[in-house]
Amino acid sequence: MFPARRQFQAAVLALLCATGLTVEAHAAATVKKFSLVLSAIPTSIKAGGYNDLINNINETALEPRGLQGLDTIDFGWLFEAQLRYFVRQNIAVSAGVGQLRSTTSREYLPAIDSSIQLFGEVITVPINIGAAYYLTPYNQGDFQARTYFGAGFTSSVHNRAKFQQTIVGIEGVPPEVAFIDLTGTQDAPGYYVEVGGHMFFASRWSVMISGLYRSAVISNLQEINTGQPFLAPDGNAMELDMGGLGLRFGVALGF
Repeated sequence: MFPARRQFQAAVLALLCATGLTVEAHAAATVKKFSLVLSAIPTSIKAGGYNDLINNINETALEPRGLQGLDTIDFGWLFEAQLRYFVRQNIAVSAGVGQLRSTTSREYLPAIDSSIQLFGEVITVPINIGAAYYLTPYNQGDFQARTYFGAGFTSSVHNRAKFQQTIVGIEGVPPEVAFIDLTGTQDAPGYYVEVGGHMFFASRWSVMISGLYRSAVISNLQEINTGQPFLAPDGNAMELDMGGLGLRFGVALGF
């Protein structure tokens, strides 16, 4: 009986060895020092003076005539590409660039062959550099999860606050009112802070989920074609606030 059992155990062990397996061996989670992180971040947008402009148009030109007003700018998607490098096991530095864009529009058809179109858009391209501190990892088989805290500085470039009005087929509308195309621009510094989790697998791919706060106040906007101040309803140069709270969904490819 016992020789037969030993023979069976030896056969099983030989089979495991032949297939490259062992009873207790597990693949380990792969943590690459250098990775490319691609993120989609739904985020709130404060907008600031730009929403003041929209509200002013609604209250003075649209709603008194029984027309539905423009929606304010409150939300957008920030798409970002970032390079991340672990200088130590628990510290990573990063640098990246993204784009955040949000629009609002409305069309009115007062009569046949006539229309009034209103369009608004804000856009920013944040360039960021920062660092993250990783806490002690949680390991389970070939899975590893690590909580991290991050912060850094941003430079918001290619900022645009755009408003267009197009009126077609309505008599008596002067040309300077029939088509209005105004765009304000200015660069500005900012910062971000985030807290989240980074999940590693037995693969070059890993996943990041985090809560993110961005500060991006762009002051003294100038009209892109003339260099003159892009005016807010109060008569001062507009302040555009592209900051807000977001939720990062990112995938990282390790190298």
